[in-house]
Amino acid sequence: MLSRTLRTEATSKVKRAFFATASSETLVKTALNDLHKDLGGDMVPFAGYELPVLYKGENGGVMKEHLWCRAEGKASMFDVSHMGQIRWHGKDRVKFLEKIVVGDIEGLAPNHGLLSLVTNSNGGIIDDTVITNAGDYIYMVVNGATKFGDMEHFKANMADFDGDVTMEYLEDDMQLLAIQGSGAANAVGKILPAGFDLTNMAFMTGVDTTLDGVEGCRITRCGYTGEDGFEIAMPFDSAVSIASKLLEDPTVLPTGLGARDSLRL
Repeated sequence: MLSRTLRTEATSKVKRAFFATASSETLVKTALNDLHKDLGGDMVPFAGYELPVLYKGENGGVMKEHLWCRAEGKASMFDVSHMGQIRWHGKDRVKFLEKIVVGDIEGLAPNHGLLSLVTNSNGGIIDDTVITNAGDYIYMVVNGATKFGDMEHFKANMADFDGDVTMEYLEDDMQLLAIQGSGAANAVGKILPAGFDLTNMAFMTGVDTTLDGVEGCRITRCGYTGEDGFEIAMPFDSAVSIASKLLEDPTVLPTGLGARDSLRL
C-alpha cells in the first residue's frame, strides 16, 4: 500500500512539473497525438507541444517505462518531434557554424556527428545541440524549448556574417522519434531497407534513408539514456505508420516524458 502511495505521489509530482511550464498559448500537436491518446497517453503541455508524460496501462507509468528501457532486449519509443531540426546549406556553412558552436565541425567526416554547444558572443552557453555532417548539408538538432530563441540567435549572427550560408528550419514537416534500449537496433532494423548495415553503424553517425519504404527519412545512432539507441526523422504524414510498425514489435514500448527525464540519471 505504501509503495503504491509513493508511486502515485511521484507521478503527481512529475505531472505538476510539466504543467508548471504551460502557458495560455495553443499547444502544437505532433503527428502522433491521436496515437498517443489511443495508447493511453497522459497528455501534458511541454515546450509548446502536447505530449505524453506517461502512459496508462499494464506497463505504463514512469517507473515501469523507465525499467523497460533498462531491460535486456527491450526498447522504448519516445516522441521527440518538439525538437528543432535544421539543415544548413551554402559553401560557408561550416565556417559560420564554427563561429557559433563549440567543436571541430570542419573535421567531421561524412555522416559523423558530435554533441556541441551553441554559445553567445561571450562564450556563454545558449543550448546544446547535435550536429552531423550530412554531406551536402549540415544536420542540426536543438532543444524544443529553446529552438526559436536559438534560431533568432542564428539569424542575428548570419546578418553579420560575410559568407554563403542559409538555414532551413524543417518545422513540423519532419517528425522525430527516439528508440532507446538494448533492443533498439533489432527493432529499428525491421523498418530499414534490405542491406542496411546497422551492425557497423557507429554511435553518433547518421544517414538519409528510407524507413518502412518511406522516402525522405533519416536515422542517427545517438541518445541520452546510456543505452543503445537511435533518432529517426520522417515526414509528418508517415509518422503514424512508421511508429505503428515499430510498436508491432512486442519488445517496443511507447514511453513518455517522465521516463525520458529519469533515464538521463
